[in-house]
Amino acid sequence: MAIADSKYIALTTFRKSGVAVTCPVWVVPLDDGRIGFWTSSESGKAKRLRHTARVVVQPSDGRGRSVAGSSPVDGTAEMSAPPLPEIVTKVKAKYGWMTTMSKLFAKLAHPIHTLPYADVSVAVSLAGDTG
Repeated sequence: MAIADSKYIALTTFRKSGVAVTCPVWVVPLDDGRIGFWTSSESGKAKRLRHTARVVVQPSDGRGRSVAGSSPVDGTAEMSAPPLPEIVTKVKAKYGWMTTMSKLFAKLAHPIHTLPYADVSVAVSLAGDTG
């Protein structure tokens, strides 16, 4: 299975100290061969991506556990605010009602200070031809 076809990927970003942090994200294929997702500009992954564009991705389950038989792939991420329309359209098409539910859960998790929801998009160029 190509990374872009996965329902989730384990996205590894890196702290300033070099420590790797992995979390699951939704992923969509982009027309230019990259993969993309959206996130909050205040999320930990966005903060780490502002420090370094280096990422490692791998197909995963919804908890970020790697899919058996898959391999990690190095990549370079580029954030865009406001989100790229292509990413917004493709995420909504691929994940449908789940996008509405995740926005609701984000509001419930942070009732006093609501984090921005999906206000930046991330496009990842992968090393090699992994789709």
